[in-house]
Amino acid sequence: MEDKKNQNQLNIELKEDVAQGVYSNLAVITHSPSEFVLDFVRVMPGVPKAQVKSRVIITPEHAKRLMNALMDNIKRYESIHGPIKNSAPQGPDGGPVMPMNFGPTGQA
Repeated sequence: MEDKKNQNQLNIELKEDVAQGVYSNLAVITHSPSEFVLDFVRVMPGVPKAQVKSRVIITPEHAKRLMNALMDNIKRYESIHGPIKNSAPQGPDGGPVMPMNFGPTGQA
């Protein structure tokens, strides 16, 4: 019985450099018939060029699992902390508009 239990267990390794994480304030998602590509981008105020900080490529099945996991976690989060505000400006089609020059810009 103990051997069967250990066969279903997955050991996940988290390396120290990956554990630090990567900050992203924009995600760009594209897809083909066989995969979803998630580019996590960091956009900085006053900087016209943004960098992709991480790219994750997953199958459509895993994309749907990710969506369901995110929805479940957001529901849990909001049940504890209250609703998350959607402060992104809305475009004419009702979708979010990414502000390219957000925040105050400093002058020296």
